[in-house]
Amino acid sequence: MSNALYHEALVAKARSAIGKGRLADPHASARLDNPLCGDRVTIDLHLADGRITEVGHEVRGCLLCEAAAAAIAELAPGKSPAEARDLAAAVTRMMKEGIAPAERALDIFSPVITAKSRRDCVMLPFGALTKALTRL
Repeated sequence: MSNALYHEALVAKARSAIGKGRLADPHASARLDNPLCGDRVTIDLHLADGRITEVGHEVRGCLLCEAAAAAIAELAPGKSPAEARDLAAAVTRMMKEGIAPAERALDIFSPVITAKSRRDCVMLPFGALTKALTRL
C-alpha cells in the first residue's frame, strides 16, 4: 500500500479522535460491519431543533475508518439530516466516481480513490451515518 494513501492530514484526522466514544442516550444509532476486512463502525447521533448536535462513534477498524468517523463527527454537527445524507452521498460519489465533494475537508480522502480495495474503509462510517439517519 502506498504511503501517499496515509498522508499526514489523514493520519492527523484519525488521531484527532473527534467524536470518539458512544453517546449517552442517542436519538439514533447504527452499526455496520465489513465482513471482508473485519472493520466495524457504530455511529450515534444527537439531534435538537432539526439539526445534528453531536456525533459519537466507536470504530474497530483501520486508520481510514477512524479518519472517516472523525470527519463525520467534525462535519455533521449543525447539519440537518438531509444535509448529512448529502455529505455521505458526496463521499460515495468521490470513492466510486472520483467526483470531488463540495466539502473541502473531505479532500483528505482523495488518495483513496485509486486504492479500490480501501474505498469501503472510508465509506463504511458514512454508510453507518446514513443508516442512523433513517432511524430519526
